[in-house]
Amino acid sequence: MTTKPSRAVKLFGTDEPPAETRVLTAGPLTAELDAGNLRYICYEEQEAIRAISYVVRDQFWGTFNPMIEDFQVDETSDGFTVTYTATCRDEDKAFRYNSKLTGASNGDLRFEADGKADGDFLTNRTGFVVLHPVEGLSGHPVTVEDVEGAISETVFPDQIDPKQPIMNIRALSHQVAPGIRVTCTMNGDTFEMEDQRNWTDASYKTYVRPLGLPHPFTITDCETISQSVTLAFERQASAAATKPTFERLSVAVGTTDGRIPDFGMALEARHASVALEHADQLDPLHPKFLSCYYDARLPDGASAMQGFKALGDRLGVDLALEVVVPGEAPAIEDLSAVAKLAKDADLEFSTVAVTPAGDLAFIAPGTFFPDTRPFDELYDAARAQFPDARIGGGNFVYFTELNRKPPPFGKLDFVTHGTSALVHAADDRSVTETVECLPFIISSARALFGDRHYRISPAGIGSRTSPFGNEPPANPDAKRVTMTRADPRQRGLLGSAWHLGYGARVAEGGVDSVVIGAPIGEFGLVHAHMDYAQPWYDEAGGLYPAYHVMRALYDASGAPRLSTTVSQPHKCLALAFRGDGETELWLANLTGETLSIEVSGLDVSAGRIARLDEDSFECCAADPDGLDTTEAALAAGAVTLGAYATVRIRT
Repeated sequence: MTTKPSRAVKLFGTDEPPAETRVLTAGPLTAELDAGNLRYICYEEQEAIRAISYVVRDQFWGTFNPMIEDFQVDETSDGFTVTYTATCRDEDKAFRYNSKLTGASNGDLRFEADGKADGDFLTNRTGFVVLHPVEGLSGHPVTVEDVEGAISETVFPDQIDPKQPIMNIRALSHQVAPGIRVTCTMNGDTFEMEDQRNWTDASYKTYVRPLGLPHPFTITDCETISQSVTLAFERQASAAATKPTFERLSVAVGTTDGRIPDFGMALEARHASVALEHADQLDPLHPKFLSCYYDARLPDGASAMQGFKALGDRLGVDLALEVVVPGEAPAIEDLSAVAKLAKDADLEFSTVAVTPAGDLAFIAPGTFFPDTRPFDELYDAARAQFPDARIGGGNFVYFTELNRKPPPFGKLDFVTHGTSALVHAADDRSVTETVECLPFIISSARALFGDRHYRISPAGIGSRTSPFGNEPPANPDAKRVTMTRADPRQRGLLGSAWHLGYGARVAEGGVDSVVIGAPIGEFGLVHAHMDYAQPWYDEAGGLYPAYHVMRALYDASGAPRLSTTVSQPHKCLALAFRGDGETELWLANLTGETLSIEVSGLDVSAGRIARLDEDSFECCAADPDGLDTTEAALAAGAVTLGAYATVRIRT
């Protein structure tokens, strides 16, 4: 008998509980204490700093989860003090540090850490990272003090900066609210800033050890590192204390504003045969196209093409090709071999995107690439070998690499790049925050290549590949891990809310096509047994919540989109479109709290609502039409959404 799924499995796809947090208060300052670090640091309820963290990363840029001991919190009416010791360890090395956090009655804050290596410790980063929020700061002034003490004025970048916008930093000062400034001083190393929106992180990140120095580097046995970050707030004498105005959570639906992107489904060659076994469950999905990912460096290309052909024919959808060419032989030779494999399998692709294998690698900021001939030759060869297909290129990893190494766009019919929600952090809020960055990515991408067809591929919570030369880390036990392929939230309600939020953002941004969701596997919509744990699903099987969201997005491809205005988009996102004689409005709760949402702009007197939430989880897992079985008349008043719930309203 199948057991009932736990609440954690319903929400997150794993029984691993989310990290516990607590709010610390020091006079007008509040901050969330999360695993020994600080998040959402606010002064008089205005967010000043997104996070201050002590971060230890390995030689592959993977982030250690420290083992914390001797954790003590002392809170008084005047402020707080937090102390603990932490150890970052793997089978080869260890680094230990002592931390102390203090908050004073005037709101000032200090976070200090002293660490020592136990044996030679190979790392790409060890030390403090400070995150500044994006909303309200993008394009706004910041005062910089460099390590020599010189003061200069600049701005937080508006368009996403491909390199470091500010370097050689000792302190940064910016306006939090009218009449309130914060100065963030960082000691113990030279700090510099990168624009984390490149990786869909909703922040500007200031970090230790300039990237221009060798990486990875070794902290030698018994070597010590001492660093600190302090925040000092300044209020103008004439400025009155004001609290932010929080609007009621509302969604207003407007008039027709563009179209829904063409949503395609991703398919990797290694999953094709198993996906075919689940074709009955996949039949109700109607992706606009099936994007077939083929790495020509791998053996048995004939089998890969046959798998693409079989599933494409079974589902009756157009096929697109993403091909990684080895780049060791002339491009025409690489692509003629791929074209022959496709012809032998009787395959036709409507679009073909190409990249050399070397372009999957990390691109250092500020690197200059004057020679575009390899791209010219590659794109010309693709057009010669696939004359009936539209040819695309760009980068198959993140927007970062496209931004830092733009190819010759004039050779392309469409431009593509991928995204992942797990590059720098794997906690639940960092994952949902990534959709905040999509408008900045879209506008920055358009600044690069104009009005060419814009495709994001793949879009996923997990990382399909790693740009750092190794495979993404395995995740056999369904943990929250950075840069893994197999993120458990793909299977939970958080995953379905993230997919809807992503769809809403790319639709309002005018992206032309998006590859999101897969038949099975790490980015899948249908359960299949894999080489990693899938709690409850490994026993019960069935469909992930995102299946029902993506079924709607696939069907809506090309439909007229209605504008939506959301009062608090960091909590809820909305997508509205016309189809089959009626209007559909989808709402996604991006938080673990229950939300009450006022909806306007629709005649809801005869409206119907269907819920994808904790109560409907099991029926939606068991039945492709499970969401429809929850549909009921829409009651008057606000719409209530439980934690990470998604609802569909039809009028």
